Amino acid sequence: MRNILITGGAGFIGSNFVRYWLNSHPEDRVVNLDALTYAGNLESLKDIGNNPNYRFVHGNICDAGLVGKLLQEEKIDSVVNFAAESHVDRSITGPETFVTTNVFGTFTLLEAARNAWSGDTETCRFLHVSTDEVYGSLGPDDPAFSETTPFAPNSPYSASKAASDHFVRAYFHTYGLPVLTTNCSNNYGPYQFPEKLIPLIILNALEGKPLPVYGDGKNIRDWLHVEDHCRGIDAVLQGGRAGETYNIGGCNEWANIDIVQLICRHLDELEPGDRPRSELITYVEDRLGHDRRYAIDAGRMADELDWKPAYTFETGIEQTIQWYLDNRDWVEAISR
Repeated sequence: MRNILITGGAGFIGSNFVRYWLNSHPEDRVVNLDALTYAGNLESLKDIGNNPNYRFVHGNICDAGLVGKLLQEEKIDSVVNFAAESHVDRSITGPETFVTTNVFGTFTLLEAARNAWSGDTETCRFLHVSTDEVYGSLGPDDPAFSETTPFAPNSPYSASKAASDHFVRAYFHTYGLPVLTTNCSNNYGPYQFPEKLIPLIILNALEGKPLPVYGDGKNIRDWLHVEDHCRGIDAVLQGGRAGETYNIGGCNEWANIDIVQLICRHLDELEPGDRPRSELITYVEDRLGHDRRYAIDAGRMADELDWKPAYTFETGIEQTIQWYLDNRDWVEAISR
């Protein structure tokens, strides 16, 4: 039995993980700490709000007093840190918030765990959820990112995540804190805030709005279904070696324009309109410092933890589109 603190548990990946953990480990106690910024919404957790093993706490990971109190009173032995500012465009126009949340917030959590677990780290775990963007950009023929790829972040967002990853590593080597780090590829699936590519394209297409595509649309990402990500984090939390990093990828490399066209084709079949939705595609000025390609080598996850993604992108995107069609009330609630 674990008493697990999940930070950022009202966001996209966090809310999916809270639900996953309660279903997969019903004997465990789950405490969800979330600041409920624009991307966090309790609508994503309505179905589990009355679970007796679940507690929601409205608060910020930068609040050292609150974090320390929670670890003590809930006897927390495991932390999974999702809490982060994560939208690259927002980091370009306002980087300070990213430094505060992603760097200082992670430091605050590490300090709280170090104080709470002093002298008793045998069964404790601190898992920090990071991104493949810390590794920079790949050329078309470059090998995928591995756990030993040097960091080369290219945006304020990825730089802030790289800094937090370094703090996590340092707390293991300096203090012996039982930390783990996961670096994941682009996630997609239910409950994703509509500013991200896939939900944005689905919802704009349904409303007949322009479908914005940066540059030439040929930027490539490795796409990971959020359910596969949750299973991967579970595998690392249970079986990963303290102090180590594990890359969790979907093994699904797609160019942005191909994803947009695929979504258009599915929506044309499911809800035919007056014209093909691909006619709504609009190329816009490219993002500053836009990384060309990301790809994850998840071989370590397979070899050490017997994990591999269950979803292909084709099956995952169909399920995701159908979820947004079936849950328009959720979209309306978070868009108010």
